[in-house]
Amino acid sequence: MDADPVRIVARGELTMSDAAWEQARSRASVIGALASRGSTGTAAADRAALELGVSRRRVYVLLDRYRQGSGLVTDLAVRRSTGGKGGNRLPEPVEDIIRDLIRKRFLTRQRWSVAALHREIARTCAVRGLKAPTRNTVSRRIAMLNPVEVGRRREGADAVRPLQSAGGDVPVIGSILEQVQIDHTVIDVVIVDERERRSIGRPYLTVAIDVYSRTLIGMVVTLEPPSAVSVGLCLAHASGDKRPWLERLGVEVDWPMSGKPKSLYLDNAAEFKSEALRRGCEQHGIRLAYRPQGQPHYGGIVERVIGTTMRQIHELPGTTFSNPAERGRYDSEKMAALTLPELEKWLVLAVASYHGSVHGALGQTPGGKWAAGVAATGMPAVTANQTSFLVDFLPVIRRTLSRTGFVIDHVHYFANALKPWIGRRDRLGRFIIRRDPRDISRVWVLEPEGHHYVEIPYRSISNPSISLWEHRQALTRLRARGAAQVDEAVLFRMIEQMRQVSETAVKTTKRVRRETERRKHAKDPSRLGTRTSKVPPPDAPTDVDPGEVSVQPFEQIEEW
Repeated sequence: MDADPVRIVARGELTMSDAAWEQARSRASVIGALASRGSTGTAAADRAALELGVSRRRVYVLLDRYRQGSGLVTDLAVRRSTGGKGGNRLPEPVEDIIRDLIRKRFLTRQRWSVAALHREIARTCAVRGLKAPTRNTVSRRIAMLNPVEVGRRREGADAVRPLQSAGGDVPVIGSILEQVQIDHTVIDVVIVDERERRSIGRPYLTVAIDVYSRTLIGMVVTLEPPSAVSVGLCLAHASGDKRPWLERLGVEVDWPMSGKPKSLYLDNAAEFKSEALRRGCEQHGIRLAYRPQGQPHYGGIVERVIGTTMRQIHELPGTTFSNPAERGRYDSEKMAALTLPELEKWLVLAVASYHGSVHGALGQTPGGKWAAGVAATGMPAVTANQTSFLVDFLPVIRRTLSRTGFVIDHVHYFANALKPWIGRRDRLGRFIIRRDPRDISRVWVLEPEGHHYVEIPYRSISNPSISLWEHRQALTRLRARGAAQVDEAVLFRMIEQMRQVSETAVKTTKRVRRETERRKHAKDPSRLGTRTSKVPPPDAPTDVDPGEVSVQPFEQIEEW
């Protein structure tokens, strides 16, 4: 009985073609090495998958077959098939051509596109008298590869660092929203104000990228320097239904990518380390992870995914290009033409175009990858009230309650909702208060029971809505004038004078124009920040000042 398996194996060996035997021998070399190690982790399996040109699942199938067999080369030979359902599987010589050219042309620093690779495969098949596979078939073969190894071969080790844990193993991202990366940049274009159409400088962009599908799930364009609030706004935009926002923008595109992330992978910038962000994520069950200190700029998915659009921005009027040498004698300030809303609309259209374009690392469109993820896990739940969500990520202040309400930086806040607490305020201690720096005309106060945030407006409802930067600028001017005491009335008179200067000036300065646009942009009703009475609470975080942070320009970018 022992001879039969040997004879069967021998017959199989004799009837195998040279190409099939070479493939089986190559498989045995790689799979045999894995089998000798005992357990096989995902990182080792992915490296083997890339070397053999198969999926990780296929590696485990071959490993199991090798261990259950006799440890011979023929245990790993390609088994004949009728083609399965439809009988449309490719002949092995065609598969060999695909694998070989993916390795020699696609997985290189030259970074061939899928279209160029398919043309070369079709040409090689024609020379050998074989029927060429379709481009979709080639894309599916690429999609089966481990994206980390693909990125390493095509772009280098630094490009895939965000996808690796500190131990070097590859964390498998198997579903949409499993990992989202957020980062900021200053956009390479000068914009103009809506009143005089004169330059006001460069805006900032905060984006959230779903690593699994490479889709953009959140975007915020602002004149405010990146801060903890920028992160909260981007998360709120990512988690909510974008259709009402797109309608207000007047842009007819489909942007279905929404939902609350399961985890965030972030840089070590100050706004990503704020207590407000950490507590907000804890409240919503979002895990936080950071790039290890001392590594090169983590770049990864989020900084490269907007690559081609940043290059397209260099074609817009008012572009600053990537550096002075590239800009040459081009006068960005003089040529600027787009307002902030116009730039935002342009970016939305660029995102829609990106979602519908084949992604080199995925082998399919990001939109298609997202749709496949939705089909596998179901449609993610979206946040019904984006303002409520945003409040959990706003900076926190702690204040005691007086008979007349709360006083925060010389500004009084009061509402009837505070009356039940005033009589027992001595026992309640300091309250947790959230404040939006873009509009400090109201704050959100956490109830003593800790169940809800209650919105509390100015005590004097005649005071205009102002931003925190206007408030601080007014205080600075008052102190420069030697004001011994600052009260609410004096503060708002100074702010009114500042606004009159900017509104009546015949020829305003660039700084004043920018400040006017910042105020207008923050009050735009199409943005987050509509009033709400009660908001579910988070745990109580410490006070956070968003402040200004440095931003990185888009460099070393990946094609859309």
